[in-house]
Amino acid sequence: MSASSETPIDEPLSAGDEASKAVSKKAAKKEAAKLEKLRRRQEAAAEAAISSLNVEDDPLSANYGDVPLSDLQSKEAKDVANWTQVGSLTGELKEKYVILRGRIQTIRAVAKKMAFLVVREKGFTVQCVVSEQPELVSRQMVKYVVGLSRESIVDVEGVVSVPNVAIKGATQQVEIQVRKVYCISKAMPSLPINIEDAARSEAEIEKALQAGEQLVRVNQDTRLNYRVLDMRTPANQGIFRIQCQVGTIFRQFLLSEGFVEIHTPKLIGGSSEGGASVFRLDYKGQPACLAQSPQLHKQMSICGDFGRVFEIGPVFRAEDSFTHRHLCEFTGLDVEMEIKTHYSEVMDIVDRLFVSMFDSMNQNCKKELEAIDKQYPFEPLKYLRNTLRLTFEEGIQMLKDAGVEIDPLGDLNTEAERKLGRLVLEKYGTEFYILHRYPLSVRPFYTMPCHDNPTYSNSFDVFIRGEEIISGAQRVHVPEFLAERAQACGIDVKTIETYIDSFRYGAPPHGGFGVGLERVVMLFCGLNNIRKTSLFPRDPQRIAP
Repeated sequence: MSASSETPIDEPLSAGDEASKAVSKKAAKKEAAKLEKLRRRQEAAAEAAISSLNVEDDPLSANYGDVPLSDLQSKEAKDVANWTQVGSLTGELKEKYVILRGRIQTIRAVAKKMAFLVVREKGFTVQCVVSEQPELVSRQMVKYVVGLSRESIVDVEGVVSVPNVAIKGATQQVEIQVRKVYCISKAMPSLPINIEDAARSEAEIEKALQAGEQLVRVNQDTRLNYRVLDMRTPANQGIFRIQCQVGTIFRQFLLSEGFVEIHTPKLIGGSSEGGASVFRLDYKGQPACLAQSPQLHKQMSICGDFGRVFEIGPVFRAEDSFTHRHLCEFTGLDVEMEIKTHYSEVMDIVDRLFVSMFDSMNQNCKKELEAIDKQYPFEPLKYLRNTLRLTFEEGIQMLKDAGVEIDPLGDLNTEAERKLGRLVLEKYGTEFYILHRYPLSVRPFYTMPCHDNPTYSNSFDVFIRGEEIISGAQRVHVPEFLAERAQACGIDVKTIETYIDSFRYGAPPHGGFGVGLERVVMLFCGLNNIRKTSLFPRDPQRIAP
């Protein structure tokens, strides 16, 4: 880890990789133009097909159709308690009349008198049967349903039935015998990416290739270009619901431990971490930066007598790094707390917080983890009830014993981190551990040196599956020493005067840590790229959508 950043950065991609990215962007634009032309043609064809229905001759025409905009403008407030969520549809509702809303996942016509449509809501799906019946369902209604496009949003009313055989194409083991169908919002007939294609695993694609069949593979850039569609896959629904759980558990645990949630500014006058990885901007004629972390202000909050604080908020890093684990903007989970005697008190919080978090996700997110595993297979994280702690020197010795040549006072590169992760797993049976007492030279300016050897520091990193997710330390709380450390790290002391001055009014010993939300989810779920766990990623080449 560099001295100017709590989050280490991997080596940049080669020039060849950068060139291929540029080519893929041009190809994506060309593909988008073609799809737009196709969309217009297909929309016109769909409108023509629907207009050909003899709706006026159908006495049951009020039971189906497109809902006009005026009816969607909050015309009348109605009791929503009558609505049923797809995930709540079970055999206990047999013969009950229900109303539900969802997206059309698939439509399958069976002759002219019957059609099946699978409706999806929040990852749950139910099969709906539209069958011509006197005085209930007309043939025109069946034809209308068949003409709807996938991913359109519909309101469905009908009676719950329980078939004698298992339903393979839906999560809910009941059917809806449809009585009414209303389209709330139409999706374009041809989507830029199909949800079915986007949800496919690499194993499925490879298996099809071996059988002589070629399936569509949706690459990462295309997914991110059409992120709204990509989010709808079961795996992505699982990823971001788990991300929600991580944030919730983080907040709840710390509140239960007496921490206070704070909100610090993201526009600051000087660099919060040092180094060149800063987004600089003009602030009403004054030079300013986007905060690389809430570091300075969370320490100032400790000096303001809050005792224990935490924050969940955006973090900005301007490094031009094209890696699987680096973003220019990510969500930081930050903690700062008073220390009574030793910085191990901070590590104790890390230990209990993350073991609690892992336990909770394994227990409460089984459906989401299964959905992720189906598309991106992974092994459950191995961790101990009491988290393993090794000193940096012990970690270096393990690497040396394994034949790895490494600078004993340098930072660990990506390869060394992964190697050490494998060695720790083999020896201790855990993929989650703490490495502490790092060399002072590779830590930020505000890190406290060790009392017995100033070459090392009261700092730590935490690893999951051989990759760093947390950086933390005891901070320097003596203002004169803090100014000296800042100058040594190349930081203009004038730009952080208010920060240093806050320690002149009496400051308790304190420490803390920072962790990237997206990185926690990525590594817990064994994913291969942090862009999979960022809702709308921001990297050196992407600022949209």
